[in-house]
Amino acid sequence: MQLRYSFRIDPTPGQRTRLAKAFGCARVVFNDALALRNHARENALPFVTDAELSRQVITQAKRTPQRAWLGDVSAVVLQQALADCTTAFRNFFDSIAGRRKGPALGAPRFRSRKDARQAIRFTRNARFAITRGKKLRLPKIGDIAVRWSREPPTAPSSVTVIKDASGRYFASFVVAVKPDPLPEVEFEIGIDLGLGHFVVTSDGRKIDSPKFLRRREKKLKRLNKALSRKEKGSNNRAKVRVKVARQHAKVADARREFHHQLSTKIIRENQAVYVENLAVKGLARTRLAKSVHDAGWSAFAGMLEYKAKLYGRTFVKVDRFFPSSKLCSACGALTEQMPLAVREWTCGCGAVHDRDVNAAINVLAAGRRLVAAGRKPMPEMGGKRRLETPAETGKTKPPVRKRGRRGTVDEPGSHRSAA
Repeated sequence: MQLRYSFRIDPTPGQRTRLAKAFGCARVVFNDALALRNHARENALPFVTDAELSRQVITQAKRTPQRAWLGDVSAVVLQQALADCTTAFRNFFDSIAGRRKGPALGAPRFRSRKDARQAIRFTRNARFAITRGKKLRLPKIGDIAVRWSREPPTAPSSVTVIKDASGRYFASFVVAVKPDPLPEVEFEIGIDLGLGHFVVTSDGRKIDSPKFLRRREKKLKRLNKALSRKEKGSNNRAKVRVKVARQHAKVADARREFHHQLSTKIIRENQAVYVENLAVKGLARTRLAKSVHDAGWSAFAGMLEYKAKLYGRTFVKVDRFFPSSKLCSACGALTEQMPLAVREWTCGCGAVHDRDVNAAINVLAAGRRLVAAGRKPMPEMGGKRRLETPAETGKTKPPVRKRGRRGTVDEPGSHRSAA
């Protein structure tokens, strides 16, 4: 499997100028390629092949006075910009034809020099290298100082240089790693994700939500108010915009670090992890949108999934329509209504349930059934149908574990859609 290792880099002023030129050249090549293919599509002309596109927007363009400066950057950066254009069109056509899973994608859009995020990619053909002095050597840019937090396990196949909205630079390496299974343990866990408590486990543990965005709301409000009062296009507005971006970057970094630490701890301590597949996009359109985005459930579930593959654990997502909160984990009775305000309820069988803990226990039982059935889709459930309880499956609540040493985080961070 492939992982992405990201590190902060500190380019010199001269290197930042050369990186800015590389960002600009890649953007121009992408936009030129997009314009050619849009023209062909709108006029019912044959699709422009990659070879023809490379010849027109790179080889021939370098010979013209208007694009002669494309020769000042590595040719690999320009070729990767064309590859990104091709990938964008392929995803668009697959989405139209129904061959691509997920929501429908629109047509590729032009890149802007005002985009908050700029990125370029170097592959092995560019002959980038890590020097003996632990610097990143990039063609036509130079040796850049890197803040190494760990050693990549193998030689990277590509590196993406990223500049984010707050002005920070990152080097994101793609590295092929082999799964490294951890010793087997006897614990399995079901997880219920929420807003009041970020994680509630089937053994009764509750982990509060840090609410990183809420903590910085006051400062963000003050900065956004100052930003709105600055004249558009002025240097003062640009300075305040960077301050706002830095605050959001701190929120994102803190949230990512929390997700990494918690997901690593859960994967290390449990042989199997079962999580409910929440409809995050739907919840993000409700009045709870800010809290849902602040929690970052999808990112956390994604970390659990790839770490389970890396360390030889079992990870299963339970269907989002499974009534985990309304189902009694003791007798299997299904309650008609369960308002969100109800945090504790009593079943007709006499069992008293904490809403979240009961849901986590039901997720655990449902996940075990999926594994036993070969992870086939669960049948639809409706009405007052009685469901199989954890007691009837022969596996009740997992044993209470002893508090062990806190897990360490040795996985790489990642950034979305790196170039």
